[in-house]
Amino acid sequence: MSVPPRQEPSSLQQFREFEYTRADFDRLRALSNKHSGILVPDDKFDMFYSRLTKRIRALRLNSFKEYCQLLEDGSTQEFTNFINSITTNLTAFFRENHHFDYLKKTVIPELIKKNQTSRQIRAWSAGCSTGEEAYSIAMTLLENLPAGWTAKILATDIDTQVLDIAANGVYELNRINGIPEEHLKRWFKKGTGSQINKVKVKPELRQMITFKQLNLMQDWPIKIPFDFIFCRNVFIYFDRETKKTLAAKYSNLLTIDSCLFIGHSESLQQVADQFELIGNTIYRKVG
Repeated sequence: MSVPPRQEPSSLQQFREFEYTRADFDRLRALSNKHSGILVPDDKFDMFYSRLTKRIRALRLNSFKEYCQLLEDGSTQEFTNFINSITTNLTAFFRENHHFDYLKKTVIPELIKKNQTSRQIRAWSAGCSTGEEAYSIAMTLLENLPAGWTAKILATDIDTQVLDIAANGVYELNRINGIPEEHLKRWFKKGTGSQINKVKVKPELRQMITFKQLNLMQDWPIKIPFDFIFCRNVFIYFDRETKKTLAAKYSNLLTIDSCLFIGHSESLQQVADQFELIGNTIYRKVG
C-alpha cells in the first residue's frame, strides 16, 4: 500500500518567510546524503528551514525551490555554506571521559613500549568539530609521554566554519566548565580586554595538531597509519553499508591491536569484523 507524502499544514506555511515544502526538504536532504553520506531523518524538517533561511536571505532568493536549484546547478561555494549550515556540532573537552582514562592508562603505556624506535605517536580526530576533542587528546598525550617523545594529531571535519574555530583555539569560559584546575593553568591562557570572558589554548597544544577539511565520503589523502583514531558520533549518521565502508577504511589506517574510539550510542557489531570490542565503545583492530 502506498503512503501519501506528509504535507505541512497550510496554517504553518503562512507564517514562514519563504515557501518551504516537503518536496524542498526531500531535495535538500538528498543532496546532503549524496555529498556527505549523512542520512537526514524526517524530524529535521524544521531545523533545515531555520538554518537555511539565513542563506536564502543572504543570496536574495525568493524560495527554497530556488535555493535547491542553485545547489543542484553546482555552486561549489554555496554547497560549502549549505553543509556548514545543516551539520550539527556537539562536543566538549574530555567528553566521554572514560575514553581519555583508557588512553592514559592503557593505550599510551602500550605505545611507549611499541614505538621505542620512533618515539612518536600519531593520532586522528575524525569529525573534530570545534576542536575540543583534538585538544583533549593533545593534553592527555603531553601529560603522559616521557621526555623526548613527540605526538602529532590530524583533526578533520567536513564543516569549514567549525575548523576555523578549532584552529583558532579560542573558547568561551562556559566551554571549559568541568576541566580540572591543573589542566586550565597548564594548557589555557586567560583572555584580557575584549577577550576577558574567553580562554586560548597554549601554543604547545596547537602546534601538535593539523586541522584539515575532509569529507569522509570522498577520497582520503592519508597514507601513513595512526596509532589510534577517535571517530565519535559519526557512524550514527550513516546507513549500514556506509558504516561498513568507513570501518574498513579506518582499519586500513591502523596497525594490528590499535584502537578505534566511537561514540556512546554507536556500535560496530555486525558492521566491522576488522575490530573487536574491548571496552565501553572502544574497539581494537584484530588480525
